[in-house]
Amino acid sequence: MSARGWRACARALLACFYASAGLAHLWWPAPFLLIMPQAVPFPEIVVQVTGLLEIAGAIGLLLPRWRKLAGLMLAIYAVCVFPANIRHAAMGFEIAGWTLDWWYHGPRLALQPVLVWLALWTGGWCRPVTGSSAH
Repeated sequence: MSARGWRACARALLACFYASAGLAHLWWPAPFLLIMPQAVPFPEIVVQVTGLLEIAGAIGLLLPRWRKLAGLMLAIYAVCVFPANIRHAAMGFEIAGWTLDWWYHGPRLALQPVLVWLALWTGGWCRPVTGSSAH
């Protein structure tokens, strides 16, 4: 598959990921409210807005006219939610009867920078990596 094909495939997968996460924020906000840092005002509204933003970003990635902006915004979003992910890992909250351990939190925290890069790459901010070493 070409670099363009890989990017298109990754873009579709990332859009599905963010659309699913956005819908989860809207339909099942309780786990997101639980991990929200206490300093964030109006947490219920923030969870709803972040869900809508994730859905908008997913749609934007799929629309060539909005792709670059959506990629940048999703990258910024991934950086902004990192404190909630750290809080979730540190506090070990039980969600729906499940206590997630480091088998979940470790990879999630480690992959957050990958999500940032993936949003930028699929949004067209980064050039594809090629096998050529020519400058």
